[in-house]
Amino acid sequence: MSDRIRPPRPPYSPARFAPAAALLAALFANPPGHAAAAATPAPAASAASDAPAVANSELDGRLLYELLVGEMALNGGDNGGAYELILDAARRTKDATLFRRAVDIALQGRAGDKALEAARAWREAQPASLEPLRLQLQILMLLNRPTALAEPLKALLAQTPVVELPGLISALPRLLQRAADPKSVAQVVQQQLEPYRRLPATRAVALVAQGRCWLVAKDADRALALAREAHAADPKSADAAALALELMHDKPEAEALAQDYLQRPDADSALRLSYVRVLTRAQRYADAVTQLDAVTRAQPDLAPPFLTLGALQLELKHAKEGEAALIHYLDLVRKSAPAKPAAEDASASMPETAEADDDEPAESATDAGQVQAWLMLAQSAESRGDYAAAEQWLAHVDDPKRALEVQTRRASILVHQGQLKQALELVRQVPERNKDDARAKLLAEAGLQRDAKDWKGAFETLAQANQRFVDDPDLLYEQAMMAEKTGRADEMERLLRRVIELKPDNAQAHNALGYALADRGQRLTEARAYIQRALDLAPGDPYITDSLGWVEFRLGNRDQAAALLERAYASRPDPEIGAHLGEVLWTLGRQIEARKVWAEARALDRDNDVLRETLTRLHVNL
Repeated sequence: MSDRIRPPRPPYSPARFAPAAALLAALFANPPGHAAAAATPAPAASAASDAPAVANSELDGRLLYELLVGEMALNGGDNGGAYELILDAARRTKDATLFRRAVDIALQGRAGDKALEAARAWREAQPASLEPLRLQLQILMLLNRPTALAEPLKALLAQTPVVELPGLISALPRLLQRAADPKSVAQVVQQQLEPYRRLPATRAVALVAQGRCWLVAKDADRALALAREAHAADPKSADAAALALELMHDKPEAEALAQDYLQRPDADSALRLSYVRVLTRAQRYADAVTQLDAVTRAQPDLAPPFLTLGALQLELKHAKEGEAALIHYLDLVRKSAPAKPAAEDASASMPETAEADDDEPAESATDAGQVQAWLMLAQSAESRGDYAAAEQWLAHVDDPKRALEVQTRRASILVHQGQLKQALELVRQVPERNKDDARAKLLAEAGLQRDAKDWKGAFETLAQANQRFVDDPDLLYEQAMMAEKTGRADEMERLLRRVIELKPDNAQAHNALGYALADRGQRLTEARAYIQRALDLAPGDPYITDSLGWVEFRLGNRDQAAALLERAYASRPDPEIGAHLGEVLWTLGRQIEARKVWAEARALDRDNDVLRETLTRLHVNL
């Protein structure tokens, strides 16, 4: 049938009255004013006098008429008329379904005051119900009336059964989190929860809820004080420890609360994994590995932690431990996978991750984890020169959506064999489904050229990419790094300043600019300001801490530099950080320590340019 010629639509299409049908079905199932009848089996035939009395529905002619007319008005665009009819019916019947419908109609018509009116009417009709109180709070939040929250919040807390109070108090920050004026909301919550801070059963949870609200209001000092008080009141409170983790970005000292909780033998593994995520974001990989070891010992049959553990161990250059964790992850996934029916197991040669049809569900987390594990195992095998093993791992991935990742890994193997031209061609042959694919291919090409130390080629590839994708911060940053490699210091600085202009919160751009100035011994005070800003944006980042230590060394503050670099190296044993730490220790007369650090760094990466240059310049033979 032509799209231009269609049969006329029936004036009363059933689809137009779907809401009315659903509403009427709900009302017939649970007549207004009556509780739903229990579904009990009918007894055997008996005397008529034994038959249960029939509960007559209150859905009389007038009510049915109002509901139908109301829904027709709504479908005709008359939200106001529909609201009045449904609310009137709700008031007469005192039925929760109708009150909820009136609220929904008001919100659909963006009539916040009407929705509030319906919620209040519901509360008056059913004073013992908690649902209209919760709804009233949410509507007040939408209307940005935080000062009006006090009365319904107080009532909700007072009417909630004692056994349910901790759960309600814990949920309050989420219930009230979308406030336009979070400070006013925090003040209301602080006031209304004060009585519950004096009760042993709710003391810790009330303190945590207050702390979360102040954290949303960007008062980290008050939030931290409340977290400490909650932890002191209940050292086994996982909620207090979770609040501490949320505070770590702004208040690093909050970490001590989480660590104290996690020392408990019954510490929640889910919270420990949250701590791992925080540590990983801060690039404190060694600390994250310690926590993951605890998780995997406590739950040896839980697969996902082994995937993360393997990734971090490889990042720390612990190839043996990383590969073992990843292989164990794959074994656990394979053992836990449900057996497929014989009809589905069509062939033993079918790839483990056969591509699904477009109509099938998206890739599951387990499937995605397996692909990540195979790719990481391939990269690890490649790094130790076992290209056959790398190819075997890559052969497991049979997903067209991951083609670029697989081909990039194969191309990297070619680069290691001195075949850059063939490697670039392999990546260029990958089909482009959209602009994101095109951008990713350009980044992959530049990465291959960088690995081959073709700095000029990488710079030119990124320059072309930046002409195609104008003002892309990631591409500009990568081009800046290649500008530095080709000796174009001014161009590097210009590009990094543009990245900072586009993304003022880009910690890596601030760090790169500050470190480049420090490494050249130029404008050291300005360099330190850039690096300090980067550390403010990414507290605890070991690479940025390394940069700060390096600029302090350039400024002549050698003891301070050594302390910073030791902290960075302990958090992230990296060859470049080791090169810097060793040089500072050497100049402080601590040659034995310096040699030990350099030897460790060389064991991690014998070909690191910074480490080799440092040893050559200082005439050190290991």
